[in-house]
Amino acid sequence: MAKVVAVHGILNTFLTRPQMVETWGPALLGGVELAGGARGSITANDLEFVAYGDVFRPAGRFLDGGIPPLTAGDVEPGLETELLRAWWEAAAAVDPQVAAPDGRSLGAASSARAAVLALAGSRFLARVSERVLVFWLKQVSSYFTEPQVREQIQGRFAAAIGADTRVVVAHSLGSVVAYEALCAHPQWLVTDFVTVGSPLGVPHIVADRLQPPAGPGQPAVARWVNITDDGDFVALQPRLRQLFGDRVTDVGISNGISAHQVVRYLSAAETGAAILAGLR
Repeated sequence: MAKVVAVHGILNTFLTRPQMVETWGPALLGGVELAGGARGSITANDLEFVAYGDVFRPAGRFLDGGIPPLTAGDVEPGLETELLRAWWEAAAAVDPQVAAPDGRSLGAASSARAAVLALAGSRFLARVSERVLVFWLKQVSSYFTEPQVREQIQGRFAAAIGADTRVVVAHSLGSVVAYEALCAHPQWLVTDFVTVGSPLGVPHIVADRLQPPAGPGQPAVARWVNITDDGDFVALQPRLRQLFGDRVTDVGISNGISAHQVVRYLSAAETGAAILAGLR
């Protein structure tokens, strides 16, 4: 087993563990080196990666990149509509090219269509199609509303944790997976939780659906460093300390135009420093 376990987020449907080894590994090791870690203080053998994208892999065959032919009309009322609108509001707050929602877009159907059109003009989602954006929403919804999906993903994560695992690094929806697993297994010897681009603090949509619900004292780790680019609208609520307690240290970084991209988070010296703290 490994000293550091890392888990991915949404829209990694076709990502496998060996691929994470090839891309995430060098970025993470580079971040540690930038933080002052001596070469060899942590190696690829100290790392393990959790991939679960295939759980969301659709049955059958689609001819356009393997993504179901989804449209804004497929966005369901409730969680999906609320999350889409929250992304829209957050994107408008950081990107002048995105028109903010107004009173004319309050209905579920009209809101979904308006949000997708608005987000299509965002510089952060310039290459993201409508079907991909809706597929993101479906993956978040599936995790929270389908017990068998949640259980299968949690099982993947738990299988990666060993007696020598001290640090968990989690991106995006992976931070939800890791939070719930760490809470469910207080006997694990993990001391440090590092979240990057995390939506854990999003009220109602995410925080209230966590098992257990968000609050101080969970999970049972010594340190929790939460790293966010202020332009990362997936994170939405970048300050987790006020919700999860004083053990959380919130750190802001800049990933450039690719605000949510995991490799940029992992290669940051701030992320490397948080990992090193757990290994020491």
